[in-house]
Amino acid sequence: MSMKPKTIHDIETPAVLIDIDRVKDNIARARAHADRIGVKLRPHIKTHKLPEFAKLQVEAGAVGITCQKIGEAEVMADAGLTDIFLPYNIIGATKLARLKVLHDRITLSVTVDSADTISGLAGAFTDPAHPLKVLVECDTGGGRCGVQSAEDAVALAKLIAASQGLTFGGLMTFPPTGKPKDAETWLANARSALVGAGLPCETVSSGGTPDMWQKPAEGVITEYRPGTYIYFDRYQVAKDAATPEHCALTVLATVVSHPTPTRAILDSGSKSLSSDTLGMADYGEIVGVPGARVTGLSEEHGIVTLSDGAVLVIGDRVRVLPDHACVVTNLFDEVYLVSGETVVDILPVAARGRLT
Repeated sequence: MSMKPKTIHDIETPAVLIDIDRVKDNIARARAHADRIGVKLRPHIKTHKLPEFAKLQVEAGAVGITCQKIGEAEVMADAGLTDIFLPYNIIGATKLARLKVLHDRITLSVTVDSADTISGLAGAFTDPAHPLKVLVECDTGGGRCGVQSAEDAVALAKLIAASQGLTFGGLMTFPPTGKPKDAETWLANARSALVGAGLPCETVSSGGTPDMWQKPAEGVITEYRPGTYIYFDRYQVAKDAATPEHCALTVLATVVSHPTPTRAILDSGSKSLSSDTLGMADYGEIVGVPGARVTGLSEEHGIVTLSDGAVLVIGDRVRVLPDHACVVTNLFDEVYLVSGETVVDILPVAARGRLT
């Protein structure tokens, strides 16, 4: 049995390193900001998938957590998390049965954007003494799921309210990056339409780390669901949501080849760094080596382009700051918590691959 590594120099590559000091600082700064602007925090666990970090977030003042899939929520409930929001259309008898089991264990809420989803929920949840809280998802410009108008939101809210085992909980959106005020205006209009129809709107939930530091202009947002803020990444830095000094997740990699003066190869490819660039020009950068960018990926190789005098040699162990931390998390079975170069703990990524 191998011994637990004491420092990052003892870790086999590729591996995910999590700077625990930065994690705790990011959690504390988000909580302080939420207090200043008067919203509740319900962080999304998709970024870390770790019950230990979800508990840190709740202990720091989050009202609960957000999970995208039932499988993630089951892992978190098993670990003792008791208030979970699933902003996802739950479809199919098997998933509805699992959702009902969860609802009997914890405080649970979900979203819908169609009468079809409501019909399924209403058939599975029939106890008026223990109703399921259901929010209406709104497309405020993101172009993903969501009703297209305030009138549509009112129509679905009425269907929810008329179902004996459901209760209408409010509105939810995932707004387009860079346009939070447009989303707030949309939601304010929808809330007014709901109130006009005699439907109180308890919760208005929004999300997105890039815009989390702004103060809602309309005063309509009651809850915010940031995810990536716990780690940040290269994309968040590009969107001015963080600086590199806030980024807590890096991928430890080794230089295994150096075919030309301007090209080095890492032992970390698409199965370690992810090919999700979020529209950025390359896949990551080497921390502390300006001019070294990961410009190409095959499954097990990362191609580093060297410029501006950047130098790497075979055998160098480097830390890659990826474009999108959330996807990298889902590629590894475990992560190493570090403080400086000291390994503090090794955590299994408990909700990894829970896609159903």
